[in-house]
Amino acid sequence: MAPIAPVPARDIRILFATRAVRLFAYGFLSVVLVLHLSAAGLSEASIGVLLTLTLLGDTAVSLVVTTRADRAGRRSMLRLGAALMILAGVLFASTRSFALLLVAATVGVISPAGNEVGPFLAIEQAALSQALPGERRTRVFAWYQLAGAFATALGALAGGTLASGLQRAGWTPLASYRAVVAGYAALGGLLLLLFQGLSRDVEAPPAARATSNRPSFLEPGLGLRRSRGVVFRLSALFSLDAFAGGFVVQAFVAYWFHRRFGSDPALLGKLFFGANVLAGLSALSAAWVARRIGLVRTMVFTHLPSNVLLLLVPLMPTLPLAMAVLLLRFSISQMDVPTRQSYTMAVVEPGERSAAAGVTGIARTIGSSLAPVVAGPLYAVTTLASVPFFIAGGLKIVYDLALYAAFRKLPPPEERR
Repeated sequence: MAPIAPVPARDIRILFATRAVRLFAYGFLSVVLVLHLSAAGLSEASIGVLLTLTLLGDTAVSLVVTTRADRAGRRSMLRLGAALMILAGVLFASTRSFALLLVAATVGVISPAGNEVGPFLAIEQAALSQALPGERRTRVFAWYQLAGAFATALGALAGGTLASGLQRAGWTPLASYRAVVAGYAALGGLLLLLFQGLSRDVEAPPAARATSNRPSFLEPGLGLRRSRGVVFRLSALFSLDAFAGGFVVQAFVAYWFHRRFGSDPALLGKLFFGANVLAGLSALSAAWVARRIGLVRTMVFTHLPSNVLLLLVPLMPTLPLAMAVLLLRFSISQMDVPTRQSYTMAVVEPGERSAAAGVTGIARTIGSSLAPVVAGPLYAVTTLASVPFFIAGGLKIVYDLALYAAFRKLPPPEERR
């Protein structure tokens, strides 16, 4: 097999920068997204439908883009994703028409949860994995996760602070939220400029690009060959985890705190700033834990207690206690993310990494997209507004146990030595 050209340090720095800009934009929007749609006159049920279609649209975009990226060109696919992010922001900011919002939700890239959506993560992970030996991969992915978590935290703080500041200056709530959405579109433009700076070295190995050059809407076999079985098994489990998480996306949790305790956007921004900082730090510690107990055990044994804490959030009688439990949950909740990503990259073929990350990411997006349409009506009823937390925590515990049973005997190559 021909040697794979490593990704230069300059490209790695750009990939970290694009991660930071993108997650800042996602956090910036997520705190006010449901508030914006509510102020625009949409009911909770309509908002749930819209968020579901947003995630389904992200899934369709990711499916087309990531399964072709290794062959059609990673850089061009990243630029396409940034352009769709701009389109979504412009339409969300400029209209109250439900039909146009549906268009934006379906073809654009919007993150209701404040975390990764669209094709970006899969392609960037594949490029980074190309540069890293197995023993360094989890550590770099942890720093990559930390960069995104800090950016999401700052974005949430900035979005909530901006909306509250504009309202204090006399802007209507809807106008203040639209300003945040317009800022999201502008950040998509910055992302597009950054992607222009990537070199050819981020592209897939020549052998992978030569495998299939025929034009098609989707790559045959979703771009997977030898790795198909393990990717599909992981995808099924990741979809269950994401479906559970879809009941408690950041936009809905912010809305729950607003309805339950009267929290304003500025306080919500501070809350999710702290939550995402803690999440980033927990992801960084995952590499240290994984070196000692392995990737699969780290994924499961750190995720289980965080889900117990999720079950406890709605049981807290006061705002400070609810915030404390949520922050404690975030302090360990993301340790499974870099380990999950590293594990997926480790157990698939190098030339199938974009497709593998894309398919597993798409499975997660499909799972999470199905939940908001169910969760929206629950949040609308005061007596049922806590139920999504219980559904999410319970299903996530089932996912943890199933993942351990299915993959504890399949360690990554670096753990087999």
